[in-house]
Amino acid sequence: MATKIRLQRHGKKGKPFYHVVVADSRAPRDGKFIERLGSYNPNTNPATIVLDFDKALDWMNKGAQPTDTARAILSYKGVLYKKHLQGGVKKGAFDDAKAEELFASWNEGNAAKIEVKKSGLANAKEEAKKAALVAEAKKKEEIAAAVAAKNAPVEEAPAEEAEVEVPEATEGAENTEETEG
Repeated sequence: MATKIRLQRHGKKGKPFYHVVVADSRAPRDGKFIERLGSYNPNTNPATIVLDFDKALDWMNKGAQPTDTARAILSYKGVLYKKHLQGGVKKGAFDDAKAEELFASWNEGNAAKIEVKKSGLANAKEEAKKAALVAEAKKKEEIAAAVAAKNAPVEEAPAEEAEVEVPEATEGAENTEETEG
């Protein structure tokens, strides 16, 4: 029987959640499966992957073929690298202790890379929060200034300047008409 390691979709519309399963290649996507290996949640950042490493490695050694996305997940968790190192041990390229040492160093580097991403996301979120607070404070100051300007008493101009003065040219024009007529 040809087996595949693939994703089985769960969750509501727009919020997918996947189970990583081993299934017969002829079975439908969300249908019957042989064994559940873990879960994958792409809704979080970084994506949450829970995987039974030993079961996944065992199925890969038995010949189960992963789909493209399942292959990416297995590679991210190190199952494919571990299988690669076991192949090197079988061929005699290096011993089992060297393979474990290589895998441990790779695993530490991968964990460090994930932590850097998580801390970078946390810092970016914190910076965005600070920027939002600064923008909010600025907006509050603008609103307070506008309210203060609106509520401030309006100073009226003195009565002398408020009088309308008749221009002299108009008066002179009336005098010229009287003399002509």
